[in-house]
Amino acid sequence: MAGLTRYDNSDKVIDTQKIVTSTWSDNTNDASGFLDFTSSAATAADITSSAAFYREVYNDANKTETQFAIAYGHKNGSGSKDFTNAAGAEGNSATKVIYNQYRQLVYGDEASDFSFDGTTPDDIFVININRARYKHNLKPGSLKLILSRSVGSAISATEGNIQLTDDSVTKLGAATITNAGRQFNLVSGSLGTMQGSTLSQTTSGSYGYFYPDSGFIILNAGALSASLNTSRSLGPHVINDNINQFLLSIRNGGSFIVDSEEKVTSQYFFTRAKNNEYNYTTNPSFIDTNGNLNYTSMVDNPKTFITTIGLYNDSNDLVAVAKVSQPISKDFSKEALMRVKLDY
Repeated sequence: MAGLTRYDNSDKVIDTQKIVTSTWSDNTNDASGFLDFTSSAATAADITSSAAFYREVYNDANKTETQFAIAYGHKNGSGSKDFTNAAGAEGNSATKVIYNQYRQLVYGDEASDFSFDGTTPDDIFVININRARYKHNLKPGSLKLILSRSVGSAISATEGNIQLTDDSVTKLGAATITNAGRQFNLVSGSLGTMQGSTLSQTTSGSYGYFYPDSGFIILNAGALSASLNTSRSLGPHVINDNINQFLLSIRNGGSFIVDSEEKVTSQYFFTRAKNNEYNYTTNPSFIDTNGNLNYTSMVDNPKTFITTIGLYNDSNDLVAVAKVSQPISKDFSKEALMRVKLDY
């Protein structure tokens, strides 16, 4: 019986493909149908509870799977109650924690401010896609987010309705690299292509940034208010109602689409059994107790059936097993070629 056969380099091929699927549960294309299933809104008593920081959107009324979360952040802590529950100046609050959290994620510190095409506002909105919803990353160019002041408005900033996407196609995939991975601009347009030639389409700067590798979107709160003709609830010691208003604008828009992307690497092993190889078996029924062949017809023409291929490392440890769909007949007059595929 032949021993282990080492693959030639020409017998091994590596191929990488990108698999694109829907991000949302049950392979749903658009998350707009989930926007009625959310966690509770903040109340006057919610100062340090999760409701003061964010609201989650689920796939059903039973809250089976979280789809994404919405948050509002303010550099100075405006728009939510101070943790001490004391009246007075803006201080440590949920909105300040959110702002600091995301600038830490993007810039690696709590001193850098978010700047949108030269404009540096004090506040941001955040959409954070649940990590369980996507594979390696979100797919640039697939984002479609419609925000609206009211249901049924035309896609026009003058009507309080905007359609946002990232600019990955416009920039031919070029991205700014941050601590959170690739950063693309959030622009008015569709399928990764910016509408018009101006990044800032409001006097308050550009709309924001898309981080496909970390699964979140940062939006310029001032630019959204300018386009949607809405206002934010600011000032110290107030209930954080901005999250609710932002959720309403997503619900009114009626469309939130973004795809998940996964890189699958396949390694192919072209496995050859030459005519003089693997014609004998170690099956005990092949020989008798004296070492003679049980079937005399196999003395000059032994025959085996290939059912399994084992892949071994350099230490002769079995690391992978492949099964053929049906046994392959093998003898001295035949050669076999089988392709083994490993995905990882």
